[in-house]
Amino acid sequence: MTRNVSRRTVIKGAAGAAAVGVASKRSSVFAAPNIVKQTGSAVEVLYWGSFSAQNGEAEQEVVKRFNESQQDVVVKYEFQGTYEETAQKLTAAVQARQAPDLSVLSDVWWFKFYLNRLLAPLNDFITANEIDTADYVDSLYNEGVRDGVSYWLPFARSTPLFYYNKEAFAAAGLEAAPETWDEFVEAAPSLVKKEGDTVTQYAFGHPNAASYAAWLFQPVVWQYGGSYSDPDFTIHLNEEPAVAAGEFFRSSTADGWAVATADNELDFINGLSAATMASTSAVAKTTKNATFDFGTAFLPKAKEFGCCTGGAGLAVLAGSDAEKQEAAFKYIAFATSPEITTFWSQATGYMPVRKSAVESPEMQTFFETNPNFKTAVDQLPMTRPQDSARALIPNGDQIIGQGLERITVNNEEVQPVFDEVANTLTEEAQAVLEAIEALG
Repeated sequence: MTRNVSRRTVIKGAAGAAAVGVASKRSSVFAAPNIVKQTGSAVEVLYWGSFSAQNGEAEQEVVKRFNESQQDVVVKYEFQGTYEETAQKLTAAVQARQAPDLSVLSDVWWFKFYLNRLLAPLNDFITANEIDTADYVDSLYNEGVRDGVSYWLPFARSTPLFYYNKEAFAAAGLEAAPETWDEFVEAAPSLVKKEGDTVTQYAFGHPNAASYAAWLFQPVVWQYGGSYSDPDFTIHLNEEPAVAAGEFFRSSTADGWAVATADNELDFINGLSAATMASTSAVAKTTKNATFDFGTAFLPKAKEFGCCTGGAGLAVLAGSDAEKQEAAFKYIAFATSPEITTFWSQATGYMPVRKSAVESPEMQTFFETNPNFKTAVDQLPMTRPQDSARALIPNGDQIIGQGLERITVNNEEVQPVFDEVANTLTEEAQAVLEAIEALG
């Protein structure tokens, strides 16, 4: 596929991000929206969230703190399930004209709603609230900007990390996380434990499609010198570098030192695997639940280093009336403020999205005593935005992830599987290209 996107393509929109910044570093996140006129009458906004368990408790605490901080806006919180479930419910709610005013949207779902003109532009709200967008971490903020307009502000942002059981590694004579995959493959047999014919500890645990296998495999493809696609949706997944990365994953399970499971994070916590790749967001729950000492590290290299960003941001729905939109943004300003992103990061493991928060004495002290939380922040400058095939094609993540399951679970040959997946992605990209051109 060689079709090019029009010259006004929204994919390149981040280039105009700098124009959105406001000079003042003051924030009015604790003030009432200017549009709220009725004294003693609070504006209620409906917020759809996607975090459960420990992270969900932290999300609800942010809502509670916001509601207690002022009297002009009341956020009503509703949990909608996973990122995918939230996006599916939001699609249905928009069609039924019952959408919320505010929603969490993941890195692979917000763009769909933007293309369908369902997200409110945030520039005027940013200016009215005197938010200095230069204080957001550049790469995280710019992902939500198209043609100089912000539509999606970073909130729960992450990178993949290498998690390893320090005690299991030490028992195998390993002192630290591997710097390269070759180094890890050489050590892997020493990390496998058996009771008779039953493996009680694998060296590595792979995620399944529902656990974002496509997100975690993307850096490995880059490490092998390949990509999922170009920005214009030309698909490269079935070309030699990506296929080589797929062969590496297939061999890991075929050779018996790795396993693909339904929940690689839980299996790591329970000791079924000595190492895994997982989101930054798993740091807090692993710290709380693991009965062993563990570490986080940069992703291992292959031919080169590769790592992507991920997670979710916050968006205001365009279908809400002006009063509710401004009230909803008031919550976004609060939730992404230096003070709250500091709380959120420490409670969950997600990265602080504000530079001033990262650099604050409070966060630096926390990092000193909790180094596993700092790994993603240190790795972030080495990351790059995700390939269009996963990030911008609706269901691209699951299309790729299900292909990965075929090679890590079913042990199918990589080339024919990736050929099928590449054809599906090419077909699915057509609707996106047409929507992009319609916007131009």
